[in-house]
Amino acid sequence: MSKETPMVGKSVVTLDDLSTNQILEMLHKAEYIDAHRKEVSHTCEGRVLATLFYEPSTRTRLSFETAMLRLGGKVIGFAGAQLASVTKGETISDTLKTVSNYVDVVAIRHPKEGAALVASRAASVPVINAGDGGHMHPTQTLADLATLQSRFGRITDLTVGLCGDLTFGRTVHSLIETLCRFGNVRFILISPEELKTPQYVIDRINATPSCSYVEVRDLASVIGDLDVLYMTRVQKERFFNEDDYLRLRDTYILDESKMALAKPHMAVLHPLPRVNEIAVEVDDDPRAAYFEQVKNGMLMRMALESSVVGDDLPGYEPLTPKEVQA
Repeated sequence: MSKETPMVGKSVVTLDDLSTNQILEMLHKAEYIDAHRKEVSHTCEGRVLATLFYEPSTRTRLSFETAMLRLGGKVIGFAGAQLASVTKGETISDTLKTVSNYVDVVAIRHPKEGAALVASRAASVPVINAGDGGHMHPTQTLADLATLQSRFGRITDLTVGLCGDLTFGRTVHSLIETLCRFGNVRFILISPEELKTPQYVIDRINATPSCSYVEVRDLASVIGDLDVLYMTRVQKERFFNEDDYLRLRDTYILDESKMALAKPHMAVLHPLPRVNEIAVEVDDDPRAAYFEQVKNGMLMRMALESSVVGDDLPGYEPLTPKEVQA
């Protein structure tokens, strides 16, 4: 039996549901899928994915759906609670018990934190969390890791700057926590005083002997030290008054002049959508990796969907335990 067997039938509500070996296996699978798109295009023939999106998210929903279609499966679902029986008062549990009879795997996004966990307990098929409430968003973090892997050939021994809204940006929290599981990362946390990294995330870094962090206010002063710059949106609604927002907003806009200070191989990531925090002029810079991140998200969802339904990718060789330990 191949080593990744425990993933079959497994729900992924947070990345803690996967071991570090399983995360490395997903990265390895995504690379294989990218290089063998034609060979894997019938992997999930006869399978059906349900996308239950109780709040809008074009990007994530299309990514999950495309992933299943590229594996040869089919997709059903809804986008927006007003389209579902939830308007009649049906509980998530009942919806999942019902939908489990139709499909092989479910991707769910919901505005309430904990909804994906409730869904996974009610369902008789694997449930993948596509974002719930405060954005526990495991597949976004997998996309981030895959982008580091494709740019650097590794996800450790890096100096990673995270910039913008570090208080509410849950993609940032999830990425930091996951990188701490692998270790050997130096974090540079770049934010206004109002949007600092929460203490529980700092505690996680402190609890990892091989990881360290510094907190700074100014992006330009540290950009030259970074291997990775993870940009996030500074949202207007997080500020008590508009003046503070306007004063801070421009400090955290990445443009050509700031990029000129950065290393030639730095990678710029962003969970998207962006508003104005990365100038459009940066898109043509070879260091801009945020649209590549989108592709990697789809590949990681292909790896995940095929794994949890238990369909083997033709010709795929799993990572050997030896490689995993390296």
